[in-house]
Amino acid sequence: MTKKDEWQGKVAIVTGGSSGIGQATASALADLGANVLITGRNADNLSDVAALSDNIETLQMDSANAKSGEQIVDAAMSRWGRIDLVVNNSGAGQPAPIDAYDADIIANTSAVNITAPSVLVKAARAALSEQSGSIVNIGTAVSRNAAPMLSHYGATKAALEHLTQSWAIELAEEGIRVNAIAPGPVKTGALTGMMGLSEEMAEQIEAQETAQVPLGRRGGTADIVPWILRLGSPENEWMTGQILTIDGGWSLRA
Repeated sequence: MTKKDEWQGKVAIVTGGSSGIGQATASALADLGANVLITGRNADNLSDVAALSDNIETLQMDSANAKSGEQIVDAAMSRWGRIDLVVNNSGAGQPAPIDAYDADIIANTSAVNITAPSVLVKAARAALSEQSGSIVNIGTAVSRNAAPMLSHYGATKAALEHLTQSWAIELAEEGIRVNAIAPGPVKTGALTGMMGLSEEMAEQIEAQETAQVPLGRRGGTADIVPWILRLGSPENEWMTGQILTIDGGWSLRA
């Protein structure tokens, strides 16, 4: 079986699929013949990604919405009648020192990074079980070490890794595999997008992080997406509960 045959006609959900790792994952899956539902908050960005392939459908959705899981699954099932892969890629996090902590921002970060994947897994469980499907959660290598200024982002992504392993045990009897990827510094636009930094500040942080990577460069989506496909593939049917750090060695020195 070729890799294209492996994904032909399968159905994947990719949250946060309108940019960065999510967009690249959706495009790769669509190119391999999968039908992909992507979610995101920006309608224009979603439309731009959908224009890349007839296999990509969109759903404008804020992952912080408590009903997001049900609505995403309903959209995929009504369109294709099955779900083979869920990629929990949406993320939230804003840099802040302790004196600037804001309860609403912390709550939103928790809602996107912890609650949203949880309600989506709950909603998709039955459909995934029918296909012996897979879940791939996107964490962060930031959680490997202390994260001043990014403490809630790192903490909530660490919580997602714990959920990954807990779900792996709970869902194993249904043939559903659950794994996670923890990317290091990847050029995705997240610093100016999700984290709301200025272009100047983002450039400074990118240069600092690049200097810290033992392999000498920031990552790209091409460094991450193949591993998402591998973890999501039924070829790896005996791999579950694992968190794979892909960061050029960055977390070893941070």
